[in-house]
Amino acid sequence: MEGLIQPHGGRLINRVVEGVEREELERKAKDLKKIALNDREVSDIEMISIGALSPLEGFMGKDDYHSVMDTMHLKNGLPWTIPITLSATLEEAKTLKEGTDIALTDKNHAIIGVLHLEEIFPIDKEKEAIQVYGTAEDKHPGVKKVYEMGEMLLGGKVSLLKRPVHTEFLEQRLDPRDTRALFREKGWKRVVGFQTRNPIHRAHEYIQKCALETVDGIMIHPLVGETKGDDIPATVRMRCYKALIENYYPKDRVALVVNPAAMRYAGPKEAVFHALIRKNYGCTHFIIGRDHAGVGNYYGTFDAHYIFDNFDPALIGITPMFFDYTFYCKKCAGMASYKSCPHGSEDHIILSGTKVREMLRGGICPPPEFSRPEVAAILIEAMKGQAQPA
Repeated sequence: MEGLIQPHGGRLINRVVEGVEREELERKAKDLKKIALNDREVSDIEMISIGALSPLEGFMGKDDYHSVMDTMHLKNGLPWTIPITLSATLEEAKTLKEGTDIALTDKNHAIIGVLHLEEIFPIDKEKEAIQVYGTAEDKHPGVKKVYEMGEMLLGGKVSLLKRPVHTEFLEQRLDPRDTRALFREKGWKRVVGFQTRNPIHRAHEYIQKCALETVDGIMIHPLVGETKGDDIPATVRMRCYKALIENYYPKDRVALVVNPAAMRYAGPKEAVFHALIRKNYGCTHFIIGRDHAGVGNYYGTFDAHYIFDNFDPALIGITPMFFDYTFYCKKCAGMASYKSCPHGSEDHIILSGTKVREMLRGGICPPPEFSRPEVAAILIEAMKGQAQPA
């Protein structure tokens, strides 16, 4: 890892079991009690096991769970903002015993891993909703997920026996150890990460290239785990990213890598969480734009910037790069932000998400100042014939 940023906590965790050890644990797992994981929990166990959530080695115990909610730090003092937990119903929990192993299955009942159960403790759903997501409303997609969880939480280290089967984006599925090797190979020491769950429009492109002026390379790191039903599918987004990189980016200074995490929509708390994940992947810098990981009107426009003031920069380790709202200004004749443009909103080309979707469904290409034509063409094709939601 020489020359690269250290993983969070100083060591890249690996909970993927291989060889003879895996064969023995697989045989043992067949006779263990079983807990079925939902899609998010499957994403979480994969992220834990490949080191993307270092220093976590499993699902959180009671002390870490409450410490993260109360202090935004793990009990060992490291910054951490999102509980990573595994739930069970009361009935399931009654059949389990601390100090034993539990087989973890996917939705097809296939065993994918083992939980080395250390603790069984009650979830505090209202506390988690308010302290992580800032609201108790179940209209918030992250809060809704919390309310759907079982009544008890199971804490302990995990052993991953079988990676989730992925059929898409295989070339872009690099683990943290792979991206670190890639950055070393390219000679990149200063790498900026960019989180996205949407197509990249000109505003995103502008802030990425501003950041790229100051570092060796950029890792565009789209999230391809579970998202809201109305988010643009990952397959469509990936086509957009590839078209943009092909036509408008220096190919020797950009890496497109998918992030298998599930989206939580936790706003500022998730901004810190996303930064720490990219630190584990080897990024030294991370772009934070407006309303990072937000949903609806639950968070202030720049709350994801302000939250970093609560942490010791040395403990966070990765450097956040904060960007204002960006747009094309007709008088500046170029991309700008409120930090750099003196002109009024009448000179700015700003389109709402609703307006853009209306245009795309109607086969109308948004202005080139808003979206690259190659990206717009892909989105128009994907959205052709989609009805306007009621």
